[in-house]
Amino acid sequence: MGPEMLTALSALAVAVVTALGAVITAVVGRRQPRGQRRRDDFTTIVGELRTSLTEVKDELGKQKEQSERDRARVTAQEFAIRYLAGWARSLVSYMRQQHLEPPPPPQPVPDEVRPYLHDIST
Repeated sequence: MGPEMLTALSALAVAVVTALGAVITAVVGRRQPRGQRRRDDFTTIVGELRTSLTEVKDELGKQKEQSERDRARVTAQEFAIRYLAGWARSLVSYMRQQHLEPPPPPQPVPDEVRPYLHDIST
């Protein structure tokens, strides 16, 4: 996860906690409870904050998983591009020498590349 993503996620967490704090302050400031009622309100507020933090942590975990899947997909796509570039170089070299039809791929198509090569049959 890059530094920009961490900065954005920490800003999101701070914004959520700040917004909850503002709402809670507005609600508590209007009522001014006394005694036991004040303790009950505090317990409710703490519970809401814990729930909010749990939701932020869950969202952060989901984003981390998505980031890992994206990274794996980009790595496979990079491998596919390198494979195709090598194939194209050998094809051009062969065609210049022989003036014939293009040869088969220089090696079997790797399994990592297959999902990204939709229009060749190997």
